[in-house]
Amino acid sequence: MMKHLEGRNLAHPGCLIGVTLGLIIGIVLAGVLASVFNVAFNTVLLVWLGITVGLGMIGWIWGAYLTTRQQLAAMRANAAETSEAPERTTKERQNPNLPAGQ
Repeated sequence: MMKHLEGRNLAHPGCLIGVTLGLIIGIVLAGVLASVFNVAFNTVLLVWLGITVGLGMIGWIWGAYLTTRQQLAAMRANAAETSEAPERTTKERQNPNLPAGQ
């Protein structure tokens, strides 16, 4: 599964999951606050918005953290693979069909 996500930025899916959970939890909590505790409408809206934005930010940060960990692991794996292969010059990387002298 991690091979499919290699090189992808996970901050955006993390934010999407966080905002979705924030909307669901925020709407349920706002309904409970409004109906059971008779809290003012402005307060209910602020709680809902705070939960939505807060969980979205947490998801963004968590996704960015997972991305950096994943990229570091991929870089280490690539370094291990390339250390076994012979080093190629820049010209060979640009056009592998040409000899190195051209």
